[in-house]
Amino acid sequence: MLGWRFKRWEPGTEPDARFEDLLEIFRQLLLYTAGNVGEAISWMTELDRTYNFTSDDYGMADFLNDLIEKGYVNPAGSRENPLKFHLSSKMEVHLRRTALDEIFDDLSKSGRGNHDTRFSGRGDEETSELRPYEFGDSIDKISLPDSLKNALISRGINDLSLRQEDLEIRETYYKTQTSSVLMIDISHSMILYGEDRITPARKVAMALSEFITTRYPKDTLDIIVFGDDAWPVEIKDLPYLKVGPYHTNTVAGLELAMDILRKKKNPNKQILMITDGKPTCIKQGRGYYKNSFGLDRKILTRTLSLAHKCRKLNIPITTFMIATDPWLVDFVDQFTKANAGKAFYSSLDNLGEFVFKNYKK
Repeated sequence: MLGWRFKRWEPGTEPDARFEDLLEIFRQLLLYTAGNVGEAISWMTELDRTYNFTSDDYGMADFLNDLIEKGYVNPAGSRENPLKFHLSSKMEVHLRRTALDEIFDDLSKSGRGNHDTRFSGRGDEETSELRPYEFGDSIDKISLPDSLKNALISRGINDLSLRQEDLEIRETYYKTQTSSVLMIDISHSMILYGEDRITPARKVAMALSEFITTRYPKDTLDIIVFGDDAWPVEIKDLPYLKVGPYHTNTVAGLELAMDILRKKKNPNKQILMITDGKPTCIKQGRGYYKNSFGLDRKILTRTLSLAHKCRKLNIPITTFMIATDPWLVDFVDQFTKANAGKAFYSSLDNLGEFVFKNYKK
């Protein structure tokens, strides 16, 4: 006899239910431990002693074995020494996808690969349509075969000469592809005063990278971190970002971002900067000029100068400020005016919402 057999459902009794529940706790702890498997397992063990979320038939050792067997962690040592475990690429992808789901779970499925725009004009994506040459048109858009054909029809082979009225231009669309650089502040102030600001910044970076690569595949995203200096990081490095004993060299971050964007052929470029404080450091010769007290005029001038330079290059900077001190807000206002960009004064809870809403515009 064909049919369905029903029985009473009890939470946590499915084969993988207990593992999935513990995996969610483990994932959250990985965000706070910057991808340190051993530290996350240690925290889980302490939490288990307090809240008893494992059972007699499924303990922490079973969970660790499942993590290995399901390919979420790779053992670099023995099972008895989880401090030597490290995340697999599968877990890195899982962290990015779940971060995206948490921050932007109502993301529209439409518009894959393009940003909405109300503007039209000279673009860089050629079509099959032609039009007569107009003063100011780019020379590389001239269709030589069609232009020569017009000259032959007008004057024949014996008097072949190419004139302005013969020239045909290949029409282009305004392409809304965007090249973005995400700058993340990893200076020591990101964990000062008992407030963890690097974890939400790290989470937003993972979600944004997954968002762009899956929903806007024509776009490019480069991620850099800045402290005393600035350097690029790969998407796979995002779960492991840590704050260092650094000052805030915003100038170094902006210079690196500009160098990256200068190499992009795409006409639409932007810089997204997540920070919580003022610039306190610039490179001077082989050393550094640092001042952690107030806004140093020398550092401020260099920073505002770069903001103005980005404006001339048509590179808007959007600053996500996760601090609300009045004098820091005043600095961000000056910086935003110099660049004609945008600024969001965000709490740690709504940082992701502001970043994603701004990116989709």
